Formats: sequence, structure tokens, C-alpha cells
Amino acid sequence: MLGIWIGEHESAKFWLTVLTELQTRGVTDILVVAVDNLTGFSEAIATVFPQADIQKCIGHQIRNSLKYAARKDYAPLTAALRPIYTAPSENAACAALDVFASTWGAKYPMIVRSWRDNWTELATFFRYPALLRKVMYTTNLIEGFNRQLRKVTKSKSQFPHDDALMKMLYLATREATRKWTTRVANWGQILGQLAIYFENRVTPYLP
Repeated sequence: MLGIWIGEHESAKFWLTVLTELQTRGVTDILVVAVDNLTGFSEAIATVFPQADIQKCIGHQIRNSLKYAARKDYAPLTAALRPIYTAPSENAACAALDVFASTWGAKYPMIVRSWRDNWTELATFFRYPALLRKVMYTTNLIEGFNRQLRKVTKSKSQFPHDDALMKMLYLATREATRKWTTRVANWGQILGQLAIYFENRVTPYLP
């Protein structure tokens, strides 16, 4: 947990400020950044950490897809999308997207268009070995942490000032981090694969 930032609006400019601060504080490299579909976010990352690979969050992409669908179709749509991001290779994923398009494209062309338009950054994780992919294409750990923060703030409609919100988030973060004791499954093997893939950018140190 590197910091807590509060902004009136989320924007590429806001995230550029955050990334620049991290760099100033000593972050010299980022391997992979998981992002949502915020316009300009990828460009902001490339400005500060040009070597970073960008993986658009599959969870956000699925939720964005469902915005175009009728509620009764949510279950079959999510089931039809699953073969895309769980495919063994990018070629297989493209084939699965074609199958999805042939089945659902006539009814929901905007969903197909969204996946195709964002494909370059949705498919980043296919470059890596299978053990790495689930860590990169899902942000469940991040989303889980965000839920804990929302739990302590949702009961308040407003805060008297930013410091009040910051203090509440800080205390919630301290409480949440006490539970961060479980290692990522197969982390030793994953770290070794990262060291090979990213060559001199990773030191495979295991505490």
C-alpha cells in the first residue's frame, strides 16, 4: 500500500500526478499496471513509466459490457465471455471472441465493439506463462480492498473536509493490512517466471 490520494474528479491528469509522485518518492520501475477504461490513463502511465505493460481489468470490461445488455441476459453473457479471457493463448481468445460475436453480436454489437477496440490492452496477459495470467487479468485483491474502504465511508453522505476522509481511510487501511498474511499461490514459481520474462528488471528474492 503506497499511498492514499483524494481528488475531486478521477482523470488521466489526476493519475499522472499520482504516478509522478510515486516516481519522485523512489519508484523506479513498474512491470504491469492493471487499469480500467479511463480515457488517457494508459498515456499517463507511458509518460512516467514507459516500460510498464498495461493490462485492462477484465472485471471492469465485463461490467462495462453488461451496461449494454438486458438484465435477463447477464448470466448467459458472462458465461459466453469467459472462454475469451480463460483461453490458453491469444489466438484461441480471438477465436472465442469471434464465436461470441457470432452468437451475441447482432443483439449487442456495442459489447463486441468494446472488446475489439480495447483488445490490445485486454490481451496483455497472454504474453506471460499461465501462472502469471490470473494474477494479471484479475484485480480481485484490489477490488476487495476497495470494498473495505467503501464499507466505512458509505454511511456518510459527506465529510467536513478532506482530512476527515483521509483519517477514516487511513484507519480502515491499517485494519485491512493486518489481514494481509496469505501469499499468492505458487508465488515462488511466478516470481521466477517474472525474473525470466522481465530479465534484469526483477530480482527473484524470496524472504
